[in-house]
Amino acid sequence: MRYRSKAPLVCADDLREAARRRMPRFAFDFIDGAAGSEAGLARNRAAFEAELLRPRALVNTDGDLKTGRRFLGQEWSVPFGISPIGLAGIAWPGIDLVLAGAAERNGAPYIASTPATASLEDLKRTAAVSAWFQLYVGRSQEIVDDLIDRAAAAGYEVLVVTVDVPRPGKRRRDLRNGFALPLKIGPRMIADLMTHPKWSLEVLRKGAPRFANLERYAPPGAGARSLAELMAGQSSGRLDWTLLAQLRERWQGRLVVKGIMAPEDAMRAREEGVDAVIVSNHGGRQLDSAPATLHALKQIREAVGPDYSLAVDGGIRTGEDILKSLFAGADFTFLGRPFLYAVAARGTNGANDLFDMLRAELVNAMAQVGRCEL
Repeated sequence: MRYRSKAPLVCADDLREAARRRMPRFAFDFIDGAAGSEAGLARNRAAFEAELLRPRALVNTDGDLKTGRRFLGQEWSVPFGISPIGLAGIAWPGIDLVLAGAAERNGAPYIASTPATASLEDLKRTAAVSAWFQLYVGRSQEIVDDLIDRAAAAGYEVLVVTVDVPRPGKRRRDLRNGFALPLKIGPRMIADLMTHPKWSLEVLRKGAPRFANLERYAPPGAGARSLAELMAGQSSGRLDWTLLAQLRERWQGRLVVKGIMAPEDAMRAREEGVDAVIVSNHGGRQLDSAPATLHALKQIREAVGPDYSLAVDGGIRTGEDILKSLFAGADFTFLGRPFLYAVAARGTNGANDLFDMLRAELVNAMAQVGRCEL
């Protein structure tokens, strides 16, 4: 199913606006919103908008420009991938498998989330080369250990440990909309659903989002409330350097830590045997006063030196933003919300459309600054 508009959708911002029109407000706000006043979300974008690229003249950039990038031992067709996104199915039913398949087709990494709406095993089968697994270190060490073992058994080679959720962020839009798990369907939400029939019918056809990776850990016959409580247990403040070292010992593949914003934390991660760091403030969804990820990236690159693997997410919306990130010190970049907007706006074709948009924007920017390869 494709979203049809009188005006063509030509960039991530267009996809966001189309998704906003198509989705119920509570669902769109869950994806689009951030912590507090959302100043942190705006700060991420403002940093990229303020960052400039200097055009270069009289450089022969005729022919095919090379957008490939090597990261964590793999060659990727583009220097960007899909960030882990919890409860992505709120944007569009079945979206996790759609995104995994799109990443595989486009030669990009896809980070499967612990609270995905498809199992880590199914996601790995869909994206045999591209899929990495993201882990929340929740309150139950037994569940953490089993998720790690399942990821290894499924063939994952990269484990991404998210470290920036010691507590859930306070997201005002969700509170104002009464959005909580399990969903409480009241008159306002019913009206919201009725005025967005395409989304609502698709949910009825395919079923409401579920926590596919966590269902096996719930008691037999557990209802939605028990599963919601189990998901809430994935936010825990107990993760520290000692526990990270234990995870490093248990996991035999490449280990990535996501959510580092301080240079001293990045340096400690390298000392602890972490293979790469993703500089991230969780898309502004945790701490409203956190600095922009682009600014943190520059500080962290200066601290760790040129040889340590760094990626960044948060606020990236265009191919130019991707190039700015690479020039600022990133080896790789990731995007989250734009891929949700894309599928919500255009259905199953949306993710491929966004890959095409970003790739074309990146190639154009490379030519403007006189770069034939990255």
